[in-house]
Amino acid sequence: MEPRKVYLDNSATTAVAEDVLNAMLPYFSAIAGNPNSLHQWGRDARRAVDEARENVASLIGAKPTEIVFTGSGSAADNLAIKGSVWADKKGRKHIITSAIEHHAIMDTFKWLGKNGCEVTFLPVDEFGMVRPETLKEAIRDDTLLVSVMHANNEVGTINPIEELGAICRERGALFHTDAVQTTGHIPVDVSNLPVDMLTMSAHKMYGPKGIGALYIRKGIKIVPLVHGGGQEYGIRSGTENTAEIVGFGEAAKLASRLHETGEEARVSRLRDKLLDGIIARIPNSFITGHRTKRLPFHGSVCVKMIEGEGILLRMDYAGIGVSSGSACTSGSLEPSHVLLAMGLDHATSHGSVRLTLGRDTTDEDIDYVLEKFPPIVELLRKMSPYKGG
Repeated sequence: MEPRKVYLDNSATTAVAEDVLNAMLPYFSAIAGNPNSLHQWGRDARRAVDEARENVASLIGAKPTEIVFTGSGSAADNLAIKGSVWADKKGRKHIITSAIEHHAIMDTFKWLGKNGCEVTFLPVDEFGMVRPETLKEAIRDDTLLVSVMHANNEVGTINPIEELGAICRERGALFHTDAVQTTGHIPVDVSNLPVDMLTMSAHKMYGPKGIGALYIRKGIKIVPLVHGGGQEYGIRSGTENTAEIVGFGEAAKLASRLHETGEEARVSRLRDKLLDGIIARIPNSFITGHRTKRLPFHGSVCVKMIEGEGILLRMDYAGIGVSSGSACTSGSLEPSHVLLAMGLDHATSHGSVRLTLGRDTTDEDIDYVLEKFPPIVELLRKMSPYKGG
């Protein structure tokens, strides 16, 4: 008999919702005009792009003119960071980020560090949280930009963005946040958050892959990375991917509806059931990230005396999809930079498992995982070279 299928890797990507797919389909063929063309086919496409932009803007309390569509969340991160550094006319070269960022941020900062910028990487506490006092100590008069993610993709901890942004405002530094993991899952309102730029990605919120967006507060200057036809207010040239943009807009509408129906509370209950069940059933396991200040759908644990890759493969055989650390780096044999920054040793970090729920996750799914996970760990520990397993 085929094993039950339980997908718990929604931080890596979510399944495209049926409403989103249906909204996209006409723009692959029936409404195939270029949004920049003046004829009726082009005008139809332009209306669809404009409506999607309004939906995405509405989700985060922004103005439509403050939303720039990009090819991905990584592209939006690069545009925000490089674009604002290159646009600065005051000669400020100091930039700040945290030690637990996604590689789209980390690698961009490292690259800028080799090309004229001075980079500070902020430490985090044992929960993977950036403490405001560390930013206060690090920020300087010549600090141009600070980028700290809203919530961490590996351990789910939510950072105190309001406080961090307020420090940047006080010191005159730009503040960017990668909100790929939070947008569409918890309330995000840029009319209240002190952020100048904010990154989003459709495929993390039941939209299609290959489409991201950058919120740029009115008045912030950005130098484009791509020059050409001047699309997206001259900030991101290239013919708009109408179907994907429409999908992003529909996903934003879906996210708004889910907020209203109490989805956050439902999935939080299931997450707690899962985490509590794992800790109760598997000796020498512990939760990573903050226990309460975390994404509602996000569960992450470390299982000692075992490697996460082995768990991943055995869970997959049982029909359960999870990841070991970040999906973007899960093919690497190196331990998670996030867990190391949190103070965990290499051996323990190798035992990390991320289990992230979605809108289709049920109580029966969680029961199935709690049934299969402990014996998998027991089997692998018997095979493990670690003593005491």
